[in-house]
Amino acid sequence: MLKEAKKALRVTSDWYDTEIADLLRAGAKDLEIAGVRLPGSVILTVGTNDAVTDRSTLKDPLAMRAIITYAAMRFGNPPNYDKLLDAYETQKVQLMHADSYTTYDGDGDC
Repeated sequence: MLKEAKKALRVTSDWYDTEIADLLRAGAKDLEIAGVRLPGSVILTVGTNDAVTDRSTLKDPLAMRAIITYAAMRFGNPPNYDKLLDAYETQKVQLMHADSYTTYDGDGDC
């Protein structure tokens, strides 16, 4: 997932890997808090010399795009922050309302 995020952010250097990894984990956590069940996991660990190991199993394109949009919105100071925020919120709401992505069990309990 780190490779896909770096490509979307137009980052070729490894210099920002730890920051991007943190943002991807935060995006996944934000979706989980909203009740979105991710079909896979986002596991990015930082080792010695800030080397990031990506053991993520998330391959779902909609969930990945939402998490990467979250990272793009928070990475640096993007001039299009408002558009990225709107895009992320729209993606999150879409996932929250799709039965296959929610933790809602239909009995009133999550």
